[in-house]
Amino acid sequence: MGDLEQYIPGPASAAQVRKGGDKWTLILVRELRHSPEKVWEAITHPAHLREWAPFVSDGDLGTPGSTVNLTWVGTGKTTEATVTRADAPYLLEFGDIRWELEAVDDGTRLTLWHQIDRRFISWGAAGWHIAFDVLDRFLSGNPLGRIAGADAMKLAGWQRLTAEYAKQFGG
Repeated sequence: MGDLEQYIPGPASAAQVRKGGDKWTLILVRELRHSPEKVWEAITHPAHLREWAPFVSDGDLGTPGSTVNLTWVGTGKTTEATVTRADAPYLLEFGDIRWELEAVDDGTRLTLWHQIDRRFISWGAAGWHIAFDVLDRFLSGNPLGRIAGADAMKLAGWQRLTAEYAKQFGG
């Protein structure tokens, strides 16, 4: 049995939601054992994003003012996003997503803000939770391969994870 077959997401981590209107802002934080520079590369370069992110980017996200097409895995939905801020290796903003990277003793504290339709906030939290697990494995040189969309929902533990986030968010 391979690593992917054995992977089960851990319990929901502390997440926050800022509620307002139809789109809520999901805030997730993950500590990674890698430098901000290495994490920055993974969140900006298309080849690295293909290894872990729930979207495909047709361009580098590290250039302020650049416009890229993001295709969300499993949906076929493509959205155009402009990189509004790219202060390597600390801050990245594009579309409905903001990343902050903070150097900590053992690596990087990665914080994600993502505006998501409120009806899908628990699914979004679970999906990013899994993506962060995959990112950590990718950066450690032990990749699982991207797990997103329908593939994430087929995982043992998906229902539990979404329920845990729903409970955290008061749903």
